[in-house]
Amino acid sequence: MKRLLIPGAVVVVALIVGIAIALASGGGGGNDKGATGAPPSNSGGATVSAKQIDGSGTVLVDSAGEALYANDQEKGMALCDGACLSFWTPLTVKGQPKGDSLNGKLGVVKRPDGASQVTFNGKLLYTFYEDSPGEVGGDGFDDAFGGMKFTWHVVHANGSTGSQSGGDNGGSGIPGY
Repeated sequence: MKRLLIPGAVVVVALIVGIAIALASGGGGGNDKGATGAPPSNSGGATVSAKQIDGSGTVLVDSAGEALYANDQEKGMALCDGACLSFWTPLTVKGQPKGDSLNGKLGVVKRPDGASQVTFNGKLLYTFYEDSPGEVGGDGFDDAFGGMKFTWHVVHANGSTGSQSGGDNGGSGIPGY
């Protein structure tokens, strides 16, 4: 009986140590966006930078290389909340955002949950849940959440929004919304 307890205890200790290491290193998730859906805070590099993405031109991206979007409806305050956040993740920071090669001004606004959301020339910045780094899949989307209608556009490094290649990726919106 003692032989069975010792190997079992070793397995339990190994599992606990493995979980502790994964948690300490920020592991445990497949999308690097953490429990709140927000990207991890950027601890040294740029919060926002410009990147050339095929078919979309030079767009703003977050520290993970994901395209950043703004909607036409938000003017200085966050309106995308609740179910909207399951599709559009606010770019948040602690402190002041850092920019790299930008032709505009970064700032922050307070979200309803108290987080500081990054803005570019006053436009609140978000990532789109279907995008991976180097993709622009949410440009031209129309959707509605909580009685609010939103039209989303990728933000270009020159401050403009929307497609610069003539297309808008369909603009059909998110199915079911």
